[in-house]
Amino acid sequence: MAPADDPAARTAAPPQSVDEARRRLRAALAPLSGGVVTLSGGTDSALVVCAAAEAWGRARCVAVTSRSDSLAPRELDDARAQAALAGVEHVVLAGHEVDLEAFRRNAPDRCFHCKDTLYGAARAEADRRGLPWVVDGANADDVGDHRPGLAARDRHRVRSPLLEAGLTKPWVRALARELGLPWWDKPAESCLSSRFPYGTTITHEGLARVRDAEELVRSLGFRVVRVRVHDTVARIEVPAADLPALFAPGLRERIVTGLKALGFVYVAVDAEGFRSGSMNETLRPPSAAVHPG
Repeated sequence: MAPADDPAARTAAPPQSVDEARRRLRAALAPLSGGVVTLSGGTDSALVVCAAAEAWGRARCVAVTSRSDSLAPRELDDARAQAALAGVEHVVLAGHEVDLEAFRRNAPDRCFHCKDTLYGAARAEADRRGLPWVVDGANADDVGDHRPGLAARDRHRVRSPLLEAGLTKPWVRALARELGLPWWDKPAESCLSSRFPYGTTITHEGLARVRDAEELVRSLGFRVVRVRVHDTVARIEVPAADLPALFAPGLRERIVTGLKALGFVYVAVDAEGFRSGSMNETLRPPSAAVHPG
């Protein structure tokens, strides 16, 4: 739970217009006067870094991204482009979370250890530069799922301006579109370690295999892809509307052949379709894991 004096604990109601969303975001950022923005390559932190550069001035805003096997290479490429668009310095940190036993064992608190490492490194970078704050891209929707990374945020006193401004993901996208950010409709991504069931050890080799598997499926025309790993089984998730395309003539064979070449013995398609955080369904009672429709 967030500390009682944490502004994120006082999340506002959603705005009524894009102009109001923009005013709220600026109001959340302006008093901070400067800081380090943790830039993941996604829409949320891209909006924050651009808004922070405007609110603080580019000299008072620095972006940091943790480069590790948990981050898909295309996400680092996008983070670099986002920092460049904002006109701020971009520091790429060497991420070492896969070397942490607490992370590798992949318990339900795995994200805490990753974020704890990231925020600690970002805090050190901010201190070195004399900047007062570390800021992230958490939005108002992020409080509704199993997100132990929020506890790491609270531990390091990281500020979440999107969350403080009451901006949910649709408002984030609307404001990013209004500001002309190319990533406004980019599909949400997540750490590659989220592709493994809790209790399955996270390894460099396993992360590389997931990365290559998803790139293979994505290269065949699928914009949103997850390849969940269950021992020797690759479970493919794409949006329900895209499921028929997986079985298009010749495409199914290319996917099966490609994934087996990566070492999977069986290739399965999840008939329920993509849903964010599907591995968290094992943490809920069976009735809560059933999706209607």
